[in-house]
Amino acid sequence: MPDSVRTGFQDNPIGGLAMYLVGPVPLRIAFRGFIAVVGTLMLAGAVNTSIVGSNGVLNRVSEDGILPQWFRHPHRRFGTSHRILNLVVGLQILTILLSRGDIFVLGEAYAFGVMWSFAMKGLAVVVLRYKQRGEREFRVPFNFKIKNVEIPLGLGFITLTLVALCLINLFTKQVATISGVTFTIIFFAIFSITERTTRKRSTEHAELDQFNLEASDDLTPEKLGVRPGNVLVMVRNYNTLHNLNAVLNRVDPHKQDVVALHLRFLQRSGGGEYELTHDQLFSLEEQKLFTRALEIAEKKGKTIHLAVAAATDRWEAILRAAQSLQSSAVALGASNKTPVVEDARLAGLAWERLPDPKPQLAVQFYFPSGQDQIVYLGPHAPHLTPKEIE
Repeated sequence: MPDSVRTGFQDNPIGGLAMYLVGPVPLRIAFRGFIAVVGTLMLAGAVNTSIVGSNGVLNRVSEDGILPQWFRHPHRRFGTSHRILNLVVGLQILTILLSRGDIFVLGEAYAFGVMWSFAMKGLAVVVLRYKQRGEREFRVPFNFKIKNVEIPLGLGFITLTLVALCLINLFTKQVATISGVTFTIIFFAIFSITERTTRKRSTEHAELDQFNLEASDDLTPEKLGVRPGNVLVMVRNYNTLHNLNAVLNRVDPHKQDVVALHLRFLQRSGGGEYELTHDQLFSLEEQKLFTRALEIAEKKGKTIHLAVAAATDRWEAILRAAQSLQSSAVALGASNKTPVVEDARLAGLAWERLPDPKPQLAVQFYFPSGQDQIVYLGPHAPHLTPKEIE
């Protein structure tokens, strides 16, 4: 690229280089267009990552009661926190407009944010070493103890290095300092005001996830977006979800879907049954239960589908749901009151009452100890032990 035109391509040197390659002009123009498309795709991935990351951070901020729960309202169709996503995208567009697309301003502002974020995270980890003592899966090396007081030398050195770099950046990059400090002050003021407002409005259960309740007369694979042959996991108490944990350890979500179903039993009186309204069907207990179920699935990096249904008879409701969803197995936590043999007998009686065609099901009982017991309903190959085979 000639020196006389190089300064004109400071913002896009690769595009300028493409125009001064040897070859026909139409081909050079096409190559420059290809570079623009590739650059757009790369930046689109970066923008998408920043949106996802910002969405996660603001959701956690809202759960802590700093932002109102209004921001976490799930989208009716996609179930995402659309208000936070719209806010993040709006702020990104505003940032581009205010900077006029100047890559140097954006780069310095980005460096300010990244460096101070790392420094604050390092400082937070140092504080946690003393606030929450105990064993950890990983510790930064070079830790010493003086009279039972831990000295995290390695972690402290990393934190001091990051803070030193941030201070150098603070005094040498004027644009980054002005824009970064202004951004920090504005959002600190906004978060302080919203936190006080949110606390006044009672945010007792802000840590719980928000759910959309979609009413339906039937449980079908199409309604829940699952494939036939799924595993139906019965969830009842958010403190006893070992059956869900065991199923998620075994199931590959790419091959088999997992449905977590909670039954809300109808109350009977002398005048008959009372149907539950949607608000009664999904109360605070169900919200706690499904929040805990999602936490377990997220830790394992797997997807589950949630459902709640009204019922009068336990086994009839379970098997009818499995039949409607075309499930291949039902996973339950073993009862402390009823033996597995008795539960299996009741399941067999309920299976006999199902309308034809009756499904072939494997009913899996999981114990808190990690053991399990399987009972088969319907025609199936005999389950022989090694001694019986011999």
